Amino acid sequence: MSIINDNFMLKNETAKELYNAVKDLPIIDYHCHLQPAQIAENHRFKNAFDLFLSGDHYKWRQMRTFGIDEEYITGNAPDYEKFKAFAKVMPYLIGNPLYHWTHLELKRYFDIDEMLSEETCEEIWNKCNEKLAQDDFCAQSLITKSNVEVICTTDDPADDLRYHEAMKDFSTKILPTFRPDKVVEITKDTFLPYLEAQNITDYDQLLSWIEERIRYFHSKGCKLSDHGLDYVPYGEGDAKAVFDKKLSGKEITADEAEAYKTAIIAHCARLYAELGWTLQLHVGAIRNNNAKMYAKLGADTGFDSINDICIAEKMSKFLDLLNKEDKLPKTILYCLNPKDNYVLGTMLGNFQAAPFKGKIQFGSGWWFNDNRDGMEEQMKALSNLGMIACFVGMLTDSRSFVSYPRHEYFRRIMCNLLGTWVEDGEYPKDMKMLTKIASDICYYNAKNYFGF
Repeated sequence: MSIINDNFMLKNETAKELYNAVKDLPIIDYHCHLQPAQIAENHRFKNAFDLFLSGDHYKWRQMRTFGIDEEYITGNAPDYEKFKAFAKVMPYLIGNPLYHWTHLELKRYFDIDEMLSEETCEEIWNKCNEKLAQDDFCAQSLITKSNVEVICTTDDPADDLRYHEAMKDFSTKILPTFRPDKVVEITKDTFLPYLEAQNITDYDQLLSWIEERIRYFHSKGCKLSDHGLDYVPYGEGDAKAVFDKKLSGKEITADEAEAYKTAIIAHCARLYAELGWTLQLHVGAIRNNNAKMYAKLGADTGFDSINDICIAEKMSKFLDLLNKEDKLPKTILYCLNPKDNYVLGTMLGNFQAAPFKGKIQFGSGWWFNDNRDGMEEQMKALSNLGMIACFVGMLTDSRSFVSYPRHEYFRRIMCNLLGTWVEDGEYPKDMKMLTKIASDICYYNAKNYFGF
């Protein structure tokens, strides 16, 4: 018996009315990890494994938890056997958002109501594969079916963006996002090879190269940047001297690295402010914890977790550095540790400024918070400390072409939260105002904030 019905996750009448009012609004996916080449080339998925499991480390983690051998996760087992292994795990995922996401995906794209299990696996595999063989189940068609108006991919500064250029006539806007982590993370092994690949041998040359790349991205429609950080750095010192020391082969100290990172991110941010971009700061992950599996599989394969660090003071100083110069761009702050919800919820109010509604945003529940409890807690913190009505809402942060039902999931959760406050007598049942608030969170706030 299917759990995916009209009232899924809507627990009161106000929630149901609200959701019906917003459910058909277009999607603005302003942060994701879809591959531009796959969109531009209209990638055809060879089977259900390729679509649902080939790069999804959320699913891989739970398969490992259940004791599935790695051969059936990232190894060389046949695709059907891998899909069947995931199907075996599925009934045990009670309380996990993967259970809901998977069945929303099966329902919305394939009209499948059966619950995935070892028993239903073969039937669902065949139904999915039959549709995936059709021309209207390639990458671009899946995006169109999902009612997506804008997609912002995540792109390296050195990218020539040729695939974005090739998609100028696609009905969905496919725009790049500037992700300069490789020139920021001076202590990582990737730093020097990256500079060498760009023929960068001088600090001033690096700054000029960054500016040239930002302006090039801007010419291709880019409106956002993204920085993945352990924490927002703040350090003082001679960044050029640190850069020169690193290039000479000498070890640099933690304080020197922080001074360099601060200077580079601030250099980027000043340009973002000039161009009207939005700065996204993702903080709080501890990555590649399993050294053995990192050596075998590389990054982004399911071995990251939540870090436990103090983020407030340096974040404040960094934002204030830019604000004092009137160079603080629109900024979205994301935390991975939910203990920091109130840190970010209060940090926003320090730097809000006209003419923007919510110039500084508290980003939607990210990664390990991308679930009902995580999203509700993020929205409750934002409401308690700021203004949820100005919130730019949900994004997928996904590599999957069928992850767009997560927007439906978010909309149902958000409408249920607003409806609960109304039903509990904490806000009047003014459906005109409630519909405006919900519609803005789902679509209009993001459209106006980013200027799409």
